[in-house]
This record gives sequence, structure tokens and C-alpha cells, in this order.
Amino acid sequence: MRLRFRRIEVRHGVLLRGPAGWGEFSPFDEYGPAYAARWLAAARESATSTLPPPVRDRIPVNTTIPAVDPATAHALATASGCTTAKVKVAEPGQDLAADVERVAAVRDALGAEGRVRVDANAAWDVQTAVLAIARLDTAAGGLEYVEQPCVGLDELREVRRRVVVPIAVDESVRTAEDPLRVARVAAADVLVVKVQPLGGVRRALEVVEAAGLPAVVSSALETSVGLAAGVALAAALSELPHACGLGTATLLAADVTNDPLVPVAGALPVRRVTPDPASLVQAAPDPELALDLLTRLEAAARHLDR
Repeated sequence: MRLRFRRIEVRHGVLLRGPAGWGEFSPFDEYGPAYAARWLAAARESATSTLPPPVRDRIPVNTTIPAVDPATAHALATASGCTTAKVKVAEPGQDLAADVERVAAVRDALGAEGRVRVDANAAWDVQTAVLAIARLDTAAGGLEYVEQPCVGLDELREVRRRVVVPIAVDESVRTAEDPLRVARVAAADVLVVKVQPLGGVRRALEVVEAAGLPAVVSSALETSVGLAAGVALAAALSELPHACGLGTATLLAADVTNDPLVPVAGALPVRRVTPDPASLVQAAPDPELALDLLTRLEAAARHLDR
């Protein structure tokens, strides 16, 4: 990673090649075989299947601002070319004042017409969330939405009742046994959906259609191969009212292709990605890590193929 993000500095995964192209299996290190099996299902789908037909050829995306100082946040937002920014807040070891300054810097960089959203990664309790959202909303001159302020659906529903800013959910969808429950209990206004954690493009489409809520397609910090599946999902949605969180290739210090999926004028083209040999050689892990990754893939496959 170019900057520490989601408390990680290095991203690992496996690429699969099949008759339809390439897929990516890159669950985070803490995920066990049962959950990682969804990520493998998505990789297999991309490598072996024709994906749903697109209804658009370009996907508007947000820039993602890590929990950095205000000057760095301003520079990242300015350089992105995007008109929407997702700002990470509630980072361990930082306080609300730092979040407020970061959000204000991003608002200044984007100007009055830009959209600012924040992501707390379920770090707050209800009372903290209500107070923090009010301050961040003021600093942003109006937030587009706040993503995953709390962990539980009851907490999310209570926060949604007490604030004017729309509530988006990520973890409550992608890690849930029942990703549709969030809609049934009226705990959110927006769904954030990710292809790998939901088991593929088709499964993610089913979740969005059944939930009946606006959707934002986001990445799981994949290479451009994995991002291409997210782009395919965003391209197939019947409605796409918000910019998507798929502009994350710029967070990687390197990619597996010399033609990565990076935003141009705040948008990504809808296309497949093929790795190039030189980039694959450069990205190859050491033998010990390679064995660990393949062992994880095998464990996920056993779970998936039961």
C-alpha cells in the first residue's frame, strides 16, 4: 500500500485464470475458510463465467482518503480528479478533532459542489456516533452519508433515527449471514456492496435487487483484476445514484497490470483486466507466503465444494 490503510500496509491474494478471463481471491488475513469461500466463489465466477450485461460504460467513483493529516488529505483529494471523496474517520489512536480537520480539508479541496462521505468502520457506539456525525456534517458543509457508524443493526437503526445524515452499511451486509436483514429492519438508507465478500457479481446483484435500497459498489482493496468484477457489478445495476468506491488501485504501490483500472476524470471504464507477465513476476510472493496463500485457497475450496 502507498499509505497505511485499514490498518494494513501490504495486500496479498491469488489470481485465477479460466476460460472467461481472470478472477481474484484476496480475503483479508483474519478471515477463516467459511467466509473466504465467498471470495473464492467470486474469483471462480470471474474466471469462468460471462458476467451480466452492462447498462453503462463508465462508472463514477469516489477517491478514498485514509486517516492522514489535513494537508495530505487535501493533496490527495485535489490530485484525484474525483468530485466525491470517502474520508476514513475513527482511526484507533486518533480523536474526533483530527477527523473534523481532515473532513474540512477535503471539503476545501473538492469545493462546494463536491460530495463528502465518511466511513467509521463500526467504531462508535450510538451516543458517540450521534455527536461525531453532527460535527463531521458541519465540517463537511453537509455529508452525503456516513458509512457503518456502529456494529449492530439495532444501534444503526437508533443512529438513523437520531441524525439527518443518511446511513450506509458495509460490514452489516458483507459479513452477515443474512445480508438482507439490514433492509428489513430499516437500519440503513444505502447499501455498500462488495463482490468478493458477497460471493460474486450475480449474488451481489440479487442482494441489491432484493433489498430495494440504493447501492454503492466498493472495493476490498483488490488489484485491478478484482476491481474489474466490481466495475462489472456497478455497470449492471439498474440504477447508480452514487459514485462507487472502486478507485482504490491508486492506493496500491504496484499492480498486476501495466494498464490498471485507475480513475480518469472521476470515472472508470467498464472492461476486463488481463495481468501482464512482468507485473506478475514483480508481485510474486516469497515461497513461504505463496504456500500460505495456496493453503488458504485450498481450505476455502473444501468449504465451498461441500
